[in-house]
Amino acid sequence: MKIIDLRSDTVTKPTAAMRAAMAAAEVGDDVYGEDPTVNRLEAMAAGMLEKDAALFVSSGTQSNLLALLTHCGRGDEYIAGQESHTYRFEGGGAAVLGGIQPQPLDFEEDGTLDLGRIAGAIKPDDVHFARTRLICLENTQGGKVLPLEYLRKAAAFAKEKNLRLHLDGARIFNASVKLKRPVTEISRHFDSVSLCLSKGLGAPVGSMLCGGIDFIQEARRWRKVVGGGMRQAGVLAAAGVIALRDHVERLAEDHEKARLLSRGLQEIKGLTVESMSAQTNMVFIRVDSSVIKSLAAHLKDRGVMIVQGRKIRLVVHMDVAMADIAIVVRVFEEFFAVQRSGACL
Repeated sequence: MKIIDLRSDTVTKPTAAMRAAMAAAEVGDDVYGEDPTVNRLEAMAAGMLEKDAALFVSSGTQSNLLALLTHCGRGDEYIAGQESHTYRFEGGGAAVLGGIQPQPLDFEEDGTLDLGRIAGAIKPDDVHFARTRLICLENTQGGKVLPLEYLRKAAAFAKEKNLRLHLDGARIFNASVKLKRPVTEISRHFDSVSLCLSKGLGAPVGSMLCGGIDFIQEARRWRKVVGGGMRQAGVLAAAGVIALRDHVERLAEDHEKARLLSRGLQEIKGLTVESMSAQTNMVFIRVDSSVIKSLAAHLKDRGVMIVQGRKIRLVVHMDVAMADIAIVVRVFEEFFAVQRSGACL
């Protein structure tokens, strides 16, 4: 039985082309800056985002952490979304390791942070308060793409308030492909951008932090401090090169799969598809709390993997085939048909 894993787009397996590139990678010691494949990947990422430099790191968590440690000092503050990765899902690293205070705000329905609320959260220049230094945005946020006009306004706002602007762009290429606009129309607004190679782009590991030369030089130092210096890392970077070279445009296929999944699930009584779902590669559904466990068990028995919750995120990716979407919809239909009939599963 084929497993259709919808828990995340991090579950993809490296392609044959990636494995071949990894096996053949030219390597050196990256801590000394001597790994040619890492250097190639960093130049490639910086060029694609039109930033001066880039840094290859082990994960998106590390990439965001390095950005926070570089932009902020002890006693400083960053503003982020209440449900953002930098605040909620990365172990509190900025506070634990950098003495940096987070100021979370609720996201708007479209995934943006209201600039008026941000203005109200900026601390006065007073010894009683942490010093607000940085705004962190997320794109995509819950699969939603931030509007380009909003990014323009956010950049102007940050400049006016003398704040830095960082983008957790783990899925920035999903946003670019959805908008059908060059990724630089997103990245140009930010002082630093983190992008993930191991989500929709399919690499087995790694993220990139992109920004100015001085910024990346300081981030490289922090990477060493937190234990992120890697030696012959070209073996890993080779997969990242394939990811950036070959797997960006194909994200449109994932978006189409998500759209078909959303459309199919909308026909099923017993679950609700969120109205702003399926902009990119994610579909969010809600089910009654009384059926969550039995639904997850039913799906698992039929080869469909999800993360349990009343709000369930279904993520499609390169290892989910177009034909798999009909299978997933059918398995959901079977479960709720039984629920409506009152029969036992």
